[in-house]
Amino acid sequence: MAVPKLLIVDDDSEMREMMAAFLRRSGFMAYIAATGDEIKELLAQNRIDLILLDVMLEYESGLEICKNIRAEQDVPIILVSALSADHQRMSGYVVGADDYIAKPFNPELLLARVKAVLRRVQRTPSLTYRRNIASYEFEGWHYDGKTDEVFNPKGVQVYLSQRETKLLKVLLANPHIALTRDEIIDAMDKERSRTDQQAPIGKALDVLVGRLRNKIEDNPKSPQMLKTERSIGYVFAVNVKQQDR
Repeated sequence: MAVPKLLIVDDDSEMREMMAAFLRRSGFMAYIAATGDEIKELLAQNRIDLILLDVMLEYESGLEICKNIRAEQDVPIILVSALSADHQRMSGYVVGADDYIAKPFNPELLLARVKAVLRRVQRTPSLTYRRNIASYEFEGWHYDGKTDEVFNPKGVQVYLSQRETKLLKVLLANPHIALTRDEIIDAMDKERSRTDQQAPIGKALDVLVGRLRNKIEDNPKSPQMLKTERSIGYVFAVNVKQQDR
């Protein structure tokens, strides 16, 4: 099982480092950030399983940041704040927070809340297919999310099966992030329609990856885009440009 990755957002460097050190000792990987821009950069480059977000940042509103994140993806968010009145907690839930914890807090309580949210959401991670993306551009290729059509750099449409398309969508939504086979399968399964067969498992995913490579790689035996990440799974190793609807 992959080690859960947490993102701790607080403009107080001492608090930030204290929380990170404690959670790392408790078995998590912990990234730190102080601004909305740093959050965006870390979410784009890493699989984040849960965000601990301070409500009162120096120049930004944690509530507004939470609202913006929630509009794009389903990564769990626990708001952390010195404001603990009922109406202030409710404001956090309204913008999409999964939980709310008041400062000062017992570190063991924080740990319990983090574990509880992760259990409840069952790893609805930031890598799960990000919503409402109309198209992607990558290495001259174009994927149209409205029609599920894929065009090569020469403008010629390349036919992909439903499963190949779902695999490509998961990879395009998470460029440069090493994904485990289980994570890819889970993300594909969340996006399948009622009429689809179930998402592939185990070796079936490896076969599906091979089929997709045959269609999008210049040399499938030496792939430059869909690469194998040893001991982990796969990584889509090229830059991807997203265009919203």
